[in-house]
Amino acid sequence: MLPDHRIRQRDYLLEITRSLTQELNLDILLQRILELAAEMLAGKAGLIALREEEGGWNIGASYGIQPTFLQYLKPILAEIPEKEDQAGQELPQVNRMLQLLTKRASMNLLTGVGLPLISEKRVIGLIFIFRGYEGSFSKNDRAILQSFADQAAIAVINAQLYTQVSRDKSRLDALLDSAADGIIIMSANHKIEKCNQAFARILRKDVSEIEDFPHDEIFNWESLQQGTSLEEAELSGWPLTAKANLYVEGNLKRPSGEIIPVGVTYAPLLSGEGKLINIIASIRDITHFREAEEIKSVFISIVSHELKTPVALIKGYVGTLRRKDVSWDSEIVQDSLEVIEDEADRLTELIENLLDASRLQAGEFSLNLAEIKIDKLAQEMAERFQTQTNRHKIVVQFPDEFPVIVGDENRLEQVFYNLLSNAVKYSPEGGEISISGQIRSKQIIICIQDQGTGISQEDVPHIFDRFFRATEAAKNTQGAGLGLYLSRAIIEAHNGRIWIEPRQETGTRICFSISRD
Repeated sequence: MLPDHRIRQRDYLLEITRSLTQELNLDILLQRILELAAEMLAGKAGLIALREEEGGWNIGASYGIQPTFLQYLKPILAEIPEKEDQAGQELPQVNRMLQLLTKRASMNLLTGVGLPLISEKRVIGLIFIFRGYEGSFSKNDRAILQSFADQAAIAVINAQLYTQVSRDKSRLDALLDSAADGIIIMSANHKIEKCNQAFARILRKDVSEIEDFPHDEIFNWESLQQGTSLEEAELSGWPLTAKANLYVEGNLKRPSGEIIPVGVTYAPLLSGEGKLINIIASIRDITHFREAEEIKSVFISIVSHELKTPVALIKGYVGTLRRKDVSWDSEIVQDSLEVIEDEADRLTELIENLLDASRLQAGEFSLNLAEIKIDKLAQEMAERFQTQTNRHKIVVQFPDEFPVIVGDENRLEQVFYNLLSNAVKYSPEGGEISISGQIRSKQIIICIQDQGTGISQEDVPHIFDRFFRATEAAKNTQGAGLGLYLSRAIIEAHNGRIWIEPRQETGTRICFSISRD
């Protein structure tokens, strides 16, 4: 039979082996190894010091040691200089330092035993046990202790690797969940292994309804505008190299049947032998890009048309007036010059509106604030427009002693100009145009009402959008669709709002509010 101490030694080694295979929490494992070492070496207390990758040492676990002594040890261990020959120089230095501190702190009542933790000739740490007696170990004892330390080192390495893998997984999860674009990770056979929240939002599904499902069940293409599907690309030999990314753009069907335009980039992950391991796909909602393209097309179409008409008229009248074979009387010359002036004003207005829209888009829209009598401004604008039309009667209705407000007079004049211009333009049969003001406790409200054709209900949500023009308006009247867009920007810059009143019996009624403060 084995002696009792040999049986205990065997039990310790079995226990550390069980810890090696069962416990992957580094903190719990270090504490258990330290307690076993203290029992094995009949120690009163102990600590495990782990070597940091960037140099220095850190206390990983302690047993039976006062917190004040630990706080004293931590900065000393952290400042131990890194040695090129770690096993030969750095570890003995740590051991000697702990031995010296042990004797000083206990007034020579305690001594220490250090068990180095070495894995593949690399020092990873030290188990240091405080004992109340000097003792020597037999050759067999040293072999047992070294086996214990070797097993402990392997257990620590495994726990550190597990901790690192857990951290990497947490970082990957955080990266996926913080990404604005959708991201999925697929196996080589197209099974979706991982999906982030952004992609779930794009499809309007839960993550659980995407992960573990085949790619072709999730990606239900309504149409492809660019590239080929993943399945078709693989039939053609994709991927030939690790950098052979595949880009697909098209309209994806959501489970509700709604269509959303997306761009998908597939990136292969290959093994060292060139075997496909995973496919990583990033999915971007390109709705805004499509809208930007549409706005760009509309902009080019509208601006080219709006510029072409006045330029053609100006050129035509100037060319006519310059003819040397005809003598024009003064009335015809004046009429022609008036048309040229009107068309030049149209060009100036269009250019100014485009510049304002550009400034607004760039965030450079600013106001020059001052006190304004807005009722007086409304009266002046009404008189200006009344001289330009014989078919309309422009009426101004404001209460007496209307409040003075703080605003940008030029910008508010631009709002009146845009609203009155529309009122005249979209009531070609004439009628009354009214400008009215109301006083509220914290704001004033201005409304402009015409007796024209009105605005259809389906167009109401869009009338303040950039470049928007109703179908009938686009056919029958000129304009770039910027007037109401800029008017809204100006009013909102004054901390107010602008809206269209519910459909009247005839015509259109647009109101805006501005704070009295």
